[in-house]
Amino acid sequence: MSNVIVAQGLTKCYGGRAALDQLDLAVPGGAIFALLGDNGAGKTTALRLLTGQMPADAGRAEVLGEDCYARAVELRHRVGYVPERPRFYDWMSVDEIGRFVAGFHKQSFLGRYRELTGRFALEPGKKLKHLSKGGYAKVALALALAPDPEVLILDEPTSGLDLLTRREFLTGMVDLAGDGRTVLISSHQIAEVERVASHVAFLSEGKLLLSGPVEDLRSRVVRLRLRYEGAPPDAASLGTVLERNGSGRLWQALVRDPDRTAVEALRHSPNVAEFEEVPVGLEEMYCGLMALPVAEREGRS
Repeated sequence: MSNVIVAQGLTKCYGGRAALDQLDLAVPGGAIFALLGDNGAGKTTALRLLTGQMPADAGRAEVLGEDCYARAVELRHRVGYVPERPRFYDWMSVDEIGRFVAGFHKQSFLGRYRELTGRFALEPGKKLKHLSKGGYAKVALALALAPDPEVLILDEPTSGLDLLTRREFLTGMVDLAGDGRTVLISSHQIAEVERVASHVAFLSEGKLLLSGPVEDLRSRVVRLRLRYEGAPPDAASLGTVLERNGSGRLWQALVRDPDRTAVEALRHSPNVAEFEEVPVGLEEMYCGLMALPVAEREGRS
């Protein structure tokens, strides 16, 4: 599957500080790719660069084979974008904002917009200022989808929405990917996005910590639990230890990129009983990665 979004060494600084530091990213076609990290991790900066809103200080980025910044105008007909806090002319109605934005797009835009707002149960004559947060978010999504984009980029799209609306929104992303679109979504709600993401990248302080297909990451970061006799196991021999704890003869460690030979040797050690290897969720992975010293995190992906 070819990559529709590619970033290499992507860097952006504000006031001498790197908001995004040499980001490498590859998003395959048809993926729901989640860019995950706390507020201030660099997610919004990355999306602004990928949507051509500003130039990078270093590195390059392409969407659909086109330079994000140099070809930004052309890409706006092929890439839908929903910012974290969409802002419209709130005195307009749901239908009026669609007719206004249609002037910047192809003739088919308005029909598709009206079809989408109908599907989202939005009243055409209702003023935007009277919509709920969920309704406002649906208008933003309808405007982003109306050009029938090949790629959809969403910045914290569920921020401020209630639980049921968030779940409905994220389930809709699966349907979009099923239609052949590629979805890039940024969020700090890691456990929530895990339900729909096929690929993820963890960011912290502008740096990439880890990225890849979700299923691959579940084999790259594992929790080992066991009961031992005699001397405790040497965790350092098993891989990069993100976390080590336990009490008494109970022992466990969260390990990144485990050495399979060492793990199997530990499993069959005569001093070890009740050995189990447990997959972990994305939130636990992220917390473990953040627990590493900065020097150990840098340069890993």
